[in-house]
Amino acid sequence: MSMTELEIIKTLAEEGNMRKAAERLFLSQPALSQRLQTIEKEWETLLFIRSQKGLEPTPEGEHVIAYAREALMRREEVFEAITSMADKVHGTLKIACASIVGQTWLPQVLKEYVESYPNAQISLITGWSSEIVKALNDREAHVGIVRGKIDWKSRKTHLFRDQMYLVDREITSIEELKDSTRPFIQFKSDSNYHMEIQHWWKSHFTQVPGRQITVDQIETCKQLALNGIGYAILPAITLTGDELVNKIPLLNSEEEFELTRDTWLIGYESTFELKQVEAFAEIVQSHAEKLRNSKFFLK
Repeated sequence: MSMTELEIIKTLAEEGNMRKAAERLFLSQPALSQRLQTIEKEWETLLFIRSQKGLEPTPEGEHVIAYAREALMRREEVFEAITSMADKVHGTLKIACASIVGQTWLPQVLKEYVESYPNAQISLITGWSSEIVKALNDREAHVGIVRGKIDWKSRKTHLFRDQMYLVDREITSIEELKDSTRPFIQFKSDSNYHMEIQHWWKSHFTQVPGRQITVDQIETCKQLALNGIGYAILPAITLTGDELVNKIPLLNSEEEFELTRDTWLIGYESTFELKQVEAFAEIVQSHAEKLRNSKFFLK
């Protein structure tokens, strides 16, 4: 099979829909259907079952799909290895980044990267830290930027530690939470984050928050708090310092009860030998050092 045919099989499997796959491949549906028939004739078997719901791989098709994915991935790895031998930084940099970092801090890092290395391309996926680790293990990313306590056996570089802040328009001290009837606004995140907040809460209070609001995005959580709807616990990375709210750091003299959030750059040692990855790591660490020196962050 040619690389084009491998890409067709991979795209059909990912989309599960002839129309969407055709659009992605810049082909007409009849042309794509004809190409698929040719490929199936070459393999002498049906690879997909066509139905009103879309395309479903046959057992034989699943084997061919796995072969196509592996061949395309191997081709990209070889290409990256070749391009990394050149002096210029180019090739594709594949980053998997925790959503909160991707929304707040990473854009300024990438701005410097694309200005410094115009020949490099960037592929960025965001998600929870657990999803970032999976992306690295599945070779969908070169490097990951993760938050919290992460079990990673290969290269792991500490970037910065956020202070966590109680953010509210009315509450001015942690002690006021005991009697407050204001809603506690939370955002959905990985389980470690919620466990850390629960541990902090139980170390200070005997009762759970009386009223709670849960939203799907941290930015929504922040905006609700800024508009006086309730209070939230937010990491420093989400705050600029110009917000017209009370920001109370959740720190005290007992380190085990401090509420902070670490951010890490992780990846396999061999991956950092790629020039585009090495260059990115240098810029990331430079920006992290600047962040560590700001008033909202801990060294």
